[in-house]
Amino acid sequence: MNSIWYFEDVNVFKLLCPHKFKEYKQCHTFDYYKKNDYVYFESDAAKKVYLIEKGKVKIGYYTEDGNEVVHAILTKGELFGEKAILGEETRREFAQSVDNTTSICPISVDAMHELMRDNQKFSLKVYKFLGFRFKKLERRLQLLLFKDIKTRLLEFLNELCEQYGHDCKHTGDKVIEHPYTQKEIASLIGTSRPTLNSIMNELKEAKVISFNRKEIRILQKSA
Repeated sequence: MNSIWYFEDVNVFKLLCPHKFKEYKQCHTFDYYKKNDYVYFESDAAKKVYLIEKGKVKIGYYTEDGNEVVHAILTKGELFGEKAILGEETRREFAQSVDNTTSICPISVDAMHELMRDNQKFSLKVYKFLGFRFKKLERRLQLLLFKDIKTRLLEFLNELCEQYGHDCKHTGDKVIEHPYTQKEIASLIGTSRPTLNSIMNELKEAKVISFNRKEIRILQKSA
């Protein structure tokens, strides 16, 4: 299984949402999805990009034998369907809601192009974001192709720490309060849930991490 976990460490929704532009504010709407609802399917026309206001969205595709390949599970503040900005006409993956209360801001490609044309600062932010995403995708693919599962997990935890982590004042541990289930983490690093559990317990016994359902701690090593 190939997987790429998350793309950006900033709230792109706050940066790009057209609701902030007066000329689009009146006609700006949100779409709402329940768990397992599809936002779009493979081969659908790529006429919009999407910003997540609330919830989680899974991006992936199905192989010829019906196996699901997860590219990403995106959360609040993140963007997907962005290749439409660059001219993609047909979707090459599906987008599916993971939560029961997912709220998404759809933006037509024409509206996005108009905003970019009329606002140079906004346009530069969009292209900077896209460039950053493609570089990060390349790095993810190299990691998945050439690293073992434990290394992929540790890299994933480091990136989660950058996005969701904070220091524990009392112990110096890095505390990661993240939105992912163990099943989702397993999919995102390209392994099975039993294998993930085995490696996480191994790291726990080695006092590298501790974890429960709501958080993971990267433990501060004693001198």
